Amino acid sequence: MHHIFSDMFVLSVPLLEKILRPVCVYAFLVLLLRVFGKRELAQLNPFDLVVLLSLANTVQNAIIGDDNSVAGGLIGAFTLLFVNYLVVRFLFRHRRLDQIVEGRPTVLVRDGRVCKDQLARELISVHELQVIIRRQGFAGLHEVESCILEPGGAVVIKRKIPSTEETQHAELVGGLEEIKRMIARIEAKVA
Repeated sequence: MHHIFSDMFVLSVPLLEKILRPVCVYAFLVLLLRVFGKRELAQLNPFDLVVLLSLANTVQNAIIGDDNSVAGGLIGAFTLLFVNYLVVRFLFRHRRLDQIVEGRPTVLVRDGRVCKDQLARELISVHELQVIIRRQGFAGLHEVESCILEPGGAVVIKRKIPSTEETQHAELVGGLEEIKRMIARIEAKVA
């Protein structure tokens, strides 16, 4: 019984190494995700999801090292969460640095027009943009005034407001439809 607890809770690597490994991996991943862009964070397609899942599995051994103990795993997990808490808290207090680390939003649709140069920069195809827009409850690009990819990967979409002419046309067509229904009811009563 003592052997089981020893394997589970006794660290096979020094405590400082157990703490430094997740810190190094954390810093490396934050840098990589910043370099490779917002697309990875947005998980826009199955390929990106596979990359993120594989990335987690790839860095697992770098975080735990030769230590497979429960205590080692808990220390690694705690270190990752604690470092993330410290970084988020620090960046919250230093907004300028936060903007440098996170980057700027990318406008994918402006004034109802697709910004193909920005799509290319973020490696997003028009088809992928259409999928994103439909996921947000829009019928298609024709309904979108603007679409912004935020630094954290969120997509913010603003619906087009119909022009005065379009609104008047819709009201006119609706009025004509009502007149047709009224005529049909009168004809039904007369007949």
